[in-house]
Amino acid sequence: MFTAFSTALSALSAFTTAVDVVGNNLANLNTPGYKASVVSFRDLVTQSIGAGLGETQVGFGTGRPFTTRQFTQGAIQSSTGILDGAIQGDGFFIVKEKNGGLLFTRAGNFSVDSTGYLLSQTGERVQGWTEDATGTVDSNTPIGDISVPVGTLQPPVATKNFAIDLNLNAAAVNGQTAGTFSTTSQMIDSLGNSHVLTLTFTKSTTANNWDYSVTIPGADVGATTATQELAKGTVAFDAYGILTTPASTDPTVALSITGLATGASDMSVNWSLYSGSGTSRLTQYSQPSAVSAIEQDGSAAASLTRVGLADGGQIVAQYSDGTQRIVGVVALASIRNPESLIATGNNAFQASAKTALPAVGLPDSGGRGKVLGGAIETSTVDIAREFTNLIVFQRGYQANARVVTAADQMSQETVNLKQ
Repeated sequence: MFTAFSTALSALSAFTTAVDVVGNNLANLNTPGYKASVVSFRDLVTQSIGAGLGETQVGFGTGRPFTTRQFTQGAIQSSTGILDGAIQGDGFFIVKEKNGGLLFTRAGNFSVDSTGYLLSQTGERVQGWTEDATGTVDSNTPIGDISVPVGTLQPPVATKNFAIDLNLNAAAVNGQTAGTFSTTSQMIDSLGNSHVLTLTFTKSTTANNWDYSVTIPGADVGATTATQELAKGTVAFDAYGILTTPASTDPTVALSITGLATGASDMSVNWSLYSGSGTSRLTQYSQPSAVSAIEQDGSAAASLTRVGLADGGQIVAQYSDGTQRIVGVVALASIRNPESLIATGNNAFQASAKTALPAVGLPDSGGRGKVLGGAIETSTVDIAREFTNLIVFQRGYQANARVVTAADQMSQETVNLKQ
């Protein structure tokens, strides 16, 4: 009879722990990336009473309950943070503590400090890959702190290639206004200055032939004339309006721009007459002469306007001229038995002796989940389930408290028997 005291007291202790777990889950109802814990009860060894082998067994109550964290997928919620990211699937973000230890987290609400390091909400540095001196992000190298450009100025890139997709009117007549067509293309020099090239096409007296010339303003190259000619020649088309001269074996026209008044270095620019697949960019059909597309590979100097986390875990820098550049990639760690991780607070976990070695790599590879930019994974706490558990644990506590009361009354009756 007197074991009922210790049995009931073990239950009171177990239910107290269970209520604590429910309280912690409810407290983290709105914690990003939080994974709810569940309580598992277990009985203690039983005692055999009497001569029979196991005919009468009385247990010694319940032991300290196990708590297991369930790493189920939380709901993905859109976020206004440009550096926020959510993992859809398995895996963890990797962050580094100030003492150098690595932690794992599902909370992707990141920010950038004054020195450009990508940080978790609690100040740990996010791990991944950053662009090297050549401007490339190599994921085959070891992971490290992700550093993004802060307030940097992107240097200008001088134009080396340009192309114009246009049609020249096959119905144009030499010597008439319709027989001449002009268009312009902007070039960028090594200092980021803009120069406008003018391309003029004039219908030749020879059928299906057009004479062209490429000029630049004379002031741009220190010439005394209004314009300075850079190149001239003839383009010829076949009976189907397809460019035949120059041939696809000689797909570019080389332009040399020297003596720039801006002080920039001399430019060597290639005018591409054919696409990479060998398709002519110039055509001659009986339609008005018109340009359909212009492209060139130069860019002026531009200041950094924002840095954001894009889908796939890419850190993208956007500049004032509209260009974007990938400056880093967030790494993910896949852990086969995440239930063995130990919570350290601040939405982070550390590996225990039972934890399998993390497999680190790019998102959406090797079984790792996808990273969605501009989103946050919400808590997996189910408020309805937690309140149900709370009621059950409360009733269990009350029932075992009654056992203690009943055992106490029975012990008093036993003591009174000798009086």
